[in-house]
Order: sequence, then structure tokens, then C-alpha cells
Amino acid sequence: MIPNFTFLGKTFSAYMFLALAGVLVMLYFAWRAAKSQGLDELHMLNLLLFSMIGVLVGSHMLYGITNLPLLLALVGSLGSFDSWQAFWQALEAVFGGAVFYGGLLGGLAVGYVFLRKNRLDVGRYSDVTAPAIALFHTFGRLGCFLSGCCYGVPWSHGVTYHYAAMAEANGVARFPVQLAEAGLNFGLFFLLWTLLRTRRLPGRLLLLYLLIYPTYRFFLEFLRGDAIRGFLLGLSTSQVISLLLLAGSALIWLRCRRTQA
Repeated sequence: MIPNFTFLGKTFSAYMFLALAGVLVMLYFAWRAAKSQGLDELHMLNLLLFSMIGVLVGSHMLYGITNLPLLLALVGSLGSFDSWQAFWQALEAVFGGAVFYGGLLGGLAVGYVFLRKNRLDVGRYSDVTAPAIALFHTFGRLGCFLSGCCYGVPWSHGVTYHYAAMAEANGVARFPVQLAEAGLNFGLFFLLWTLLRTRRLPGRLLLLYLLIYPTYRFFLEFLRGDAIRGFLLGLSTSQVISLLLLAGSALIWLRCRRTQA
């Protein structure tokens, strides 16, 4: 599609542009939503900004784990680099990409610590966070589609890349799995936003997100064509994480219902 574009003589990554746009839209939405819910808008913005540290670290760490052979090779050759430049190049080869689930888990961990440290209501702030995550992820997957990463399986009626960020995606008509996920993410955002506005399921919207997103992500993984995702027992890394998140969230949901009953 359009992995890069030029503006004022400078080249920009379409993915990074849409990711940045997603961050800005997410922050604006969260600020407005927090205000409408009677929450402190500054605390809400600080929560998301601090969580982004966990997002960045977690997404790159999980990418490195999915590249386990390269990671092990890097560890085994730590003392053999003749310059810092060579070391950083090897480090970039292992951790240069990003995996959404790593960012999600890292961001949630940092966000939880932030809320506890500042003695804020975890349930109410996480209710606003849930649709904000889905909204940001919508932009992220649109960026994936334009850049040609996270591409789909071959499909005769699909989209053919010629200048994809990942060369192996080029020249083959592929199912636009990135657009499918972007559409589902936006639908999930709309559902969570509606529940937030109508004050339905208070304190459980993040749990609902962690029930719905892993479900459709598990099945979308079968339509992914990129191989650099790690595999365990025939399932991709993201499918394994989806199952674990789904099981854990379901148990917490049932526990909450029993407590309320």
C-alpha cells in the first residue's frame, strides 16, 4: 500500500503516523470521557502516558521472545561485538519490532501500579481505559495495513502489496486481515463507549474488553500470513496469550458476579 509518504521533503512512516494519530485521538477521547464520568482528567491522561512506557517496553520485549533463535544467538555472542554500533544493530534485529499483546500486558501492569500508587479507583479509571485501548488499536491496525506488516494469508480476491515494509508480503494477493481487525476493534470501541456512557457494567469494562478482544484475535490469527510470530504446540504466540487472557478474564468475571450476588 503506502508504507511511507513524503511531506515537506521529509519521509514519514505511514504506520508511525497513524500510531501517533491514534495516541492523540485516544488521549482526547480519554480526557473527554473522564470528564463526563466525573473523574480527574489530569489523572486520566497521566495514567495513559505512564502506561505507554509499559506499552513500549512490553511490545518490544515480546517481539524479541518471538524471535527466540535470534535472541539466543544475541545472548551467546555478547562478548564478541567489536563495537557498540554492531551491538545496537544486533539488538535492533532482535527487539526492533513490536507485538501488540506485549504492549497491552506491559501497559496494563504499569497502569495498575500507577492507579494503586496514587490511590485512584481502579474500576472507574479502567472503564475509561478499555474503549481508549480499542480506539488506539484501530489506528494501529490501519497503519499495519498501509505499511504491509501483520499481513494476511494468500487470497485470490485480496490486496497485493508491491512496496510493503516486509518484503515477503509483496507480489501475492493477500486477505486484508489488518482491516478486518481494525473494523472489529472499532466495533469493540463503540460497544465499550456505549456501555460507558450508559453506565452499564461499572468497573468491568476492561474485563469485558479482555473477554471479547482475545476471542476474535484467536480466530484472526488463522488468517495471518506472516511467520515471525512464534509458535507453541501449533498455535501462534498471540493465540496462546489469547487463550490465557480469555481464561483468566472469565474466571475474574465469574468471581465478580458471585461477589455481587
